[in-house]
Amino acid sequence: MKQEPQPLGEPVIRTVAMPADANPAGDIFGGWLLAQMDMAAGNAAARRARGRCATVAVDAMEFLRPVLVGDELSLYATVEHVGRTSMRIRVEAWRRSRYDDRTERVTEGVFAFVAIDEDRRPRPVPPLSGTDG
Repeated sequence: MKQEPQPLGEPVIRTVAMPADANPAGDIFGGWLLAQMDMAAGNAAARRARGRCATVAVDAMEFLRPVLVGDELSLYATVEHVGRTSMRIRVEAWRRSRYDDRTERVTEGVFAFVAIDEDRRPRPVPPLSGTDG
């Protein structure tokens, strides 16, 4: 069996897929998975921008494998690009069955965010400091 590559980025969210997140056959809804990925990307964006951010776009995604009820879903995020007010965040979603330790990537996508101020207007993303990773 081919070894799956390791996740890229920092671990951001880990959750368990529940019956309310699934269709009657036990497959997790794609919209639920997309929402989890958006939360993970938003977390990474807010940390990088040191404040509030808004999702403005999601690049095409392909669902590689199903996520089933009871699976542990881990989301990893990487800041790929920082502009003046915007960022592109890559998110990978990985599943682990509750019955073994093998993990597999189920999808990935790139989310575009804009840093916003208290009036919800774009604001500059702070430059990297010597303490940023």
